[in-house]
Parts: sequence; structure tokens; C-alpha cells
Amino acid sequence: MKNWIITGSVLMSFAIVIGAFGAHSLKDKITAEYLTVFETGVKYHIYHALGMIIVSLCGLQFPSISLHISCILFFVGIILFSGSLYIITITKIKWFGIITPIGGVSFILGWLLTAYKLYQGGTQ
Repeated sequence: MKNWIITGSVLMSFAIVIGAFGAHSLKDKITAEYLTVFETGVKYHIYHALGMIIVSLCGLQFPSISLHISCILFFVGIILFSGSLYIITITKIKWFGIITPIGGVSFILGWLLTAYKLYQGGTQ
């Protein structure tokens, strides 16, 4: 789980850099609609990088392959959900939006798997 804590921390730093890029470089170059799309990508990137760190810390208390899989799902979600929103914003190619819901489902599955495992761990 230590590797996921490190990965989550690195992803948090990327989210901050990407957010700063959006706030300082993109603000005057894209429409308000695209800026909102970009900011949504950054928010979910931050939420799930932090979630990855928290779930990894839980994994130290309740070692489980399920929590490892949750972190994989968060990682995939960040790439697909946030990544597709970043690409849409920068390229203005909206069909990348086809990928976005797959990332969202990955986030949801990661959280449900985490809840299940922690519930299961607390009842043993």
C-alpha cells in the first residue's frame, strides 16, 4: 500500500500543477464553459488522488487485495475521467467525452469496493 500512498501523493502534485496551469494559462484562452470542464477534471483528480492516499492508509490497518484494486480503479478513473476532460478543454474535440463516463464508473466502483471491504473488515 506504500506504493499507492506515493502514487497518490505524486498525482496530487500533478493536480496542483494542472490546476495552476488552468488558472493562469488557460483562463484567457478558453470559454467559461471549457474552463468549467477543466476545473471539474482538476477537482475529481484531487478528490481521487486524496482518496487513493486515504484508502492506502486504511490498507495498512486492513490489508486486502480489494483496497489495492480500489486504488487501481481510482488511478484508472483519474486517467480516463480527468484526462479526457483535460483533453477536451485543450483540443476542443468533444468526442473524447465518450471516455469520461468510463472513468466515472471506475471512481464509483473504487468507492463501493472500499466501503465493502472496510465494512467486511469491521465485522470480523
